[in-house]
Amino acid sequence: MHGFPLDWNHWTINEWPDKIAEIRAVTAKPIWVSEVGASSFGAEEVQDFGLVKTAELLLPSLDHVYWYSLFDLPKAWPATTRHRESEGSSYYRHFYMGLYREDGEPKLAAQHFKKYAPAMGICQWFHFEDHRLEAGVAHLQELGVKKLRTGLSWADYLRPDAERWFDHQMKLLQPFEVTLTYCFTPEQKGIRPHHTSPPAHPEEFAEFCAEMTRKYCCG
Repeated sequence: MHGFPLDWNHWTINEWPDKIAEIRAVTAKPIWVSEVGASSFGAEEVQDFGLVKTAELLLPSLDHVYWYSLFDLPKAWPATTRHRESEGSSYYRHFYMGLYREDGEPKLAAQHFKKYAPAMGICQWFHFEDHRLEAGVAHLQELGVKKLRTGLSWADYLRPDAERWFDHQMKLLQPFEVTLTYCFTPEQKGIRPHHTSPPAHPEEFAEFCAEMTRKYCCG
C-alpha cells in the first residue's frame, strides 16, 4: 500500500486504520505500507506531524512501513509523474518529501525519526550515478534505519557502465534489509517510447528481474 493523505489522497490521515482494515478483509497476505509520507511544502511542522501520526497509526499493527523519503528531490530534476506542472502545487510537493533538504540540512522531522527506527524503514530512490548515495547511507545509519526500499532501473541497466554502478550501489546498501523494486522500461523496449510503458516483450523484463535477483538477493 501507498498513502499520502496530507498531500495527495482524498482521505484523512486518521483513516489509515480503516484503509488497512479494508485490505485485511480481502487477503490473508502480509500488508506492507511501502510508501507513506508527508511533504514540508507548506511547513516543516506539517511534515513532522505527519511522521508522528503515521508512526502512531501504523507501527503497532504492521511489520513493514517505509517513510518516503530520505532526501528532497533536487529542484533541477523532474519529478516522475504523469502530468508534471499541470498538476499545480501537487506537482511541486514531490520536491519536499525528504527528511533532509537538497543542501543536506536536516528538517524538523529528521530530528524525530530516530524514535521510530528501526521499526520504520525508509523508501529512497537513488538515480544512476547518484551523487547522494554515500551521504544517504551515512544518514540512514545515523537515523538507525535497518529497512530500506529502493529500486533498480531496467532503463539504467542498458546505460554504459551500468553494471559497475549497480555493483557499487548494492555493495554500499549491504548493511540494510533491502526491498528492491524493479522499474522503468527503456524507451526502445516499450510498447511506446516512455519509461512508464509496459515492455513490448515482457520476457525481457522478466529476465532482467531474474538476473538482478540472482546477483544481489541470492548470491
